[in-house]
Formats: sequence, structure tokens, C-alpha cells
Amino acid sequence: MTIHSSHPFADPEPDPVRRFRGRLGGAVALVTAGDDAGRAGLTVSSLLVANGDPAVVLLLVDPDSDLHDALAGSGRGVVQLLGWRHRGLAEAFAGTAPAPGGPFRTGEFQPTAWGPRLVDAGTWAGVRLVSRSDAGWSALLACEVEELSVGEDDEPLGSRRGRWVRL
Repeated sequence: MTIHSSHPFADPEPDPVRRFRGRLGGAVALVTAGDDAGRAGLTVSSLLVANGDPAVVLLLVDPDSDLHDALAGSGRGVVQLLGWRHRGLAEAFAGTAPAPGGPFRTGEFQPTAWGPRLVDAGTWAGVRLVSRSDAGWSALLACEVEELSVGEDDEPLGSRRGRWVRL
């Protein structure tokens, strides 16, 4: 084992836009789509909720992600806000921690009309995809809110500069 004076995974040429975005911080959501035959999920912190009738959730996701394909294929998804207790699950769905058997084994999920929903996520929205466009290197997915449940969020999970924080 070698001891380094710097972070061994540090980007030698850091992307200033990514560093800027990391300093914004925000709540962490798990977005899921699909059914038992083919489901996908992704930890997302680049999202915005626009009030209206109907309300709209705007998501920035990797266009090469399984979630992008599942959401585009089914046209429906679940956006659930994560708590501090979900940080291991968030790592698994972000692909940064091992998840033997897949990330859906890291929590209890129940099927809904919009896709799998994390049972102990108190705040969640069932959404329908209405448009997709390119935004930088991401896909901008505009989703209308069809169902909404707002619960107690006593210890919300946040992301700031690539680390989990309590909000």
C-alpha cells in the first residue's frame, strides 16, 4: 500500500463547471422507472420543481444511463427524496458503492403506476415524461407531476462538493 499526500482519485484537470455545480448543493433524490421486468434508478441532485397546473419536475440525467432509457421507454417515473439514513442506498444507485444483486436490494420498494417507490421515502412524486431535450452533456427531462406525497423529512440527505451532507 502506498500513502499519497493527495487524494488518489482526484481529477488532475478538474472541470470548473462541475466544481461550480458541486458548490450549489441540494437535496438528493432517487429517480426510478420501469417494472420488475426491467427497472432502473439513479441518484439525482440536479433537479428543479416548477409550480403550476400541472407542476413539473425538471431532471438532468446522463443520456447513457439505464434510468434515461427506462424513463423514456415507460414514460413514467418516481422521484423520491432521500434522508440521511439512505446514504448507502444513494451510493449504490450512483454506482459508487457495491450492490450485490443490484441497487434495488439496498432498500424495500413497492410497485406503483409510475415505477418502483422506496417504501420509507416520506416525500415522493409520481411523474409522467412530457419532453426531452439536450442540455450540455445531460438530457433534460420535463416530467408532469401526477401524484404527490409530502411527508416528514426530519434528516434530508444533501449533496455538496461530491459529499453527502445533512440538510
